[in-house]
Amino acid sequence: MEAVQLYASQCFLGEGPYWHAIRNSFFWVDIESGKLFEYPMDKGKVNTWKFEQRITLVVEGKADHLILALDQKIARFNLKTENLEWIASIEDIPGNRLNDGKCDAKGRLWVGSMSKSFDKGAGAFYSLDADLKIQKYLDQITISNGMAWTHDNKTLYYIDSPTQKVNAYHFDLESGNIQFDRNAIDIPNSLGTPDGMCIDVEGKLWIAHYGGSGIYRWDPLTGKLMEKVSLPVPHVTSCAFGGENLDTLLVTTARENLNEAQLRKFPFSGDVFVIQTKTKGYLPNASCF
Repeated sequence: MEAVQLYASQCFLGEGPYWHAIRNSFFWVDIESGKLFEYPMDKGKVNTWKFEQRITLVVEGKADHLILALDQKIARFNLKTENLEWIASIEDIPGNRLNDGKCDAKGRLWVGSMSKSFDKGAGAFYSLDADLKIQKYLDQITISNGMAWTHDNKTLYYIDSPTQKVNAYHFDLESGNIQFDRNAIDIPNSLGTPDGMCIDVEGKLWIAHYGGSGIYRWDPLTGKLMEKVSLPVPHVTSCAFGGENLDTLLVTTARENLNEAQLRKFPFSGDVFVIQTKTKGYLPNASCF
């Protein structure tokens, strides 16, 4: 397997890859620039939108809407009219912003927060349900990042990046409750820091390693590294399965924390890549609101 450049997005902090099957498109964001990208697989013409706030995640909403996280709030964005409707304020903590997020099989949005200055333990992990009720599940989080559910919806895997761990939580789909089960994976500092992730049909986790120049495939039942797909950039931020057969992995990367000499050495930093895998993922869950 190899990573192939899909689009020269040159994101400062590319994140949030999402496959929108109805539109046959990959979406992703550039957090710090407030920019949303759409790459239609059948057209190849990239659509972009610019927002005044930092944008940290994108998931499918109802009808022609996307659900976005902007700074500390959640909004509904109409792709046809480009109307932005605020629907929830997750936090009101000076210096914090939201980060990675996904929907579970009930359509609840799970999203974490972090300090913009990376203060230890300043963030938390929340869900937002169909009634727009906010529930906090974890606190003392530093950089809330990747999450993935097993196909039976009984386990949630979750990353707080500086811990260098992937934790497994018992998950109750009906109530949304989580309970710590175990530390599933310990990632050596030498391999970079775990960032975004997704899960394949074999139950293996594909994790973007920030500072680790690749996507790493891990077995969460044994904690063992299975394989690495190298990228020509140091800071790999997230990944998501998509494409017609759900066997194409979209990978986001970042230019942040690289000096001019490093950017000359790694000019593709901030671009998005695709990896044609030997396995498949699942259709992402859309929002219930």
